[in-house]
Amino acid sequence: MRDFYGTTLANALMLGTAQYPSPAILADAFRRSGASVATVSLRRESGQDRAGQDFWQLIRDLGVQVLPNTAGCHSVKEAVTTAHMAREVFDTSWIKLEVIGEEDTLQPDVFGLVEAARILTEDGFQVFPYTTEDLVVADRLLQAGCEVLMPWGAPIGSGLGLNNIFGLRAMRAHFPDVPLVIDAGLGLPSQAARAMELGFDAVLLNTAVAKAGDPAAMAEAFATALRAGQLAHAADPMEPRDMAAPSTPVIGKAFLQ
Repeated sequence: MRDFYGTTLANALMLGTAQYPSPAILADAFRRSGASVATVSLRRESGQDRAGQDFWQLIRDLGVQVLPNTAGCHSVKEAVTTAHMAREVFDTSWIKLEVIGEEDTLQPDVFGLVEAARILTEDGFQVFPYTTEDLVVADRLLQAGCEVLMPWGAPIGSGLGLNNIFGLRAMRAHFPDVPLVIDAGLGLPSQAARAMELGFDAVLLNTAVAKAGDPAAMAEAFATALRAGQLAHAADPMEPRDMAAPSTPVIGKAFLQ
């Protein structure tokens, strides 16, 4: 596994913590999958009546790396403020940075994203930016101080998988030494396996597991698929070809007169 800001994760699966039928099912999903990172929203914590404290204790009991996020933020100011509050609440400099720019697709506002990333890295944050597969934006994010990139597979919560294989493959080739995480859009374990076959380092997902009929079983299925994809990438797959090629040697083949 590649390092993420100096932290080596034991498992390439990062799981969200929203929309589960119950806290017990959420915990079971993490245990069965071995996911090593939990993304959490500041909106789950409240300063009043200690609402959310039980949830926070549940996450701590899982023993996973916490990755707070700025989900739902639509401006640089809102995202930066949320990140600072999250650092105080969750006691980590990691932040998954979201600056949403379009309501229908939840596509990031990449201009605001770069600006917010620059501000937060200067403030000592270790930023995981939710972005598109655009190489120019990716380069700007790295210049802003990001050491990890999180391109979307498809719109958040859509389950469509990897919409732009060409763009994702180009990003992997263009930034061979940068940790890359597919964030958003996955619906099936096979799609996660494909991401790992392309050479990505991890995937982050929520809805595909939380909304499954059996979330814990689906989380385990994703973890198994990720492992298969990692092994396949490491095994150096054959190049596809347009023409057939016999897999059995023809030398010495008997033929009829």
